[in-house]
Amino acid sequence: MIDMKQRIRVTAICKKDDDILLLKRSGGRVDMGAQNFELPTGKIIFGEQPEEAMSRVVYEGLGVQAESLQISDVVTFTGLSGSSEQGNLYIVYEVRLQNNEISLANSERYTSYKWVKMDETGLLPLNEASMMVLQITATKTGVLASRIIRTEQQQVLPASDFATIYTDGGSRGNPGPSGLGYYIIGPDGKEIKRGGEFLGFSSSRLAEYYGLKEGLEQAIELGLKRVHFKSDCLMMVNQMNGVYKVKNPDLFQVHSDVLKLLDKLEAYSFTHVSREMNTEADAEVNRVIDQNVNRGEY
Repeated sequence: MIDMKQRIRVTAICKKDDDILLLKRSGGRVDMGAQNFELPTGKIIFGEQPEEAMSRVVYEGLGVQAESLQISDVVTFTGLSGSSEQGNLYIVYEVRLQNNEISLANSERYTSYKWVKMDETGLLPLNEASMMVLQITATKTGVLASRIIRTEQQQVLPASDFATIYTDGGSRGNPGPSGLGYYIIGPDGKEIKRGGEFLGFSSSRLAEYYGLKEGLEQAIELGLKRVHFKSDCLMMVNQMNGVYKVKNPDLFQVHSDVLKLLDKLEAYSFTHVSREMNTEADAEVNRVIDQNVNRGEY
């Protein structure tokens, strides 16, 4: 995990009213005798800015110009089939096309396309990268709540096996009295579980990792298979995505414990969010610290 290489792509969620665009590949990976659908996706050529790459990928793949491009998310994940040692960073754009007269006549990559509702994407054989991007995006709206999720191997996973876990850790004084917190929501955005634990005298970076470890243990106990972890600790997220190496000796053991726990999941991702988007887990941290500090223990 620490020495993981990272693949960077741009991907488009092209919208027409309430529908999004999916494309069927003309080649590449084919599983179970069926070609997979995917979002318009491509590499960034040396010297290109991501927005330039996205505009080019749309035109080359669809034969139509993008009318507007707006970055909507940057997602990172691991655990793709056959590439578990490779990190993936996808820059996601919301795209509006100049017109919807898509032409694949000159496309070497795609054979057909389909406009579908977001909550119908789980019923199609998506390639796993597009599936992960859509799951992370859908977490914010809960549109996959009543649907099933299919992997490239056509395994059917109930929506209850998928969740987003916000984790946090904090220390007053750094080091000082510390605590961890977690907040788990399902695909419908509804709370599954939350909690916190007082850690005693610790540092904030160690508390962040213990928060992640506790979130993982909760996921395993709940029987979750695919989990999106979100944290406002950029250092930890980058370390888990292989961007940074773990160099602090006090983190070695808990980092190793986290990696072992991740082996029990089928797929997972790590995304950095702002503190404003992590208020529930943060509240759990402050709750357990307040309880113990108010008792006069620190």
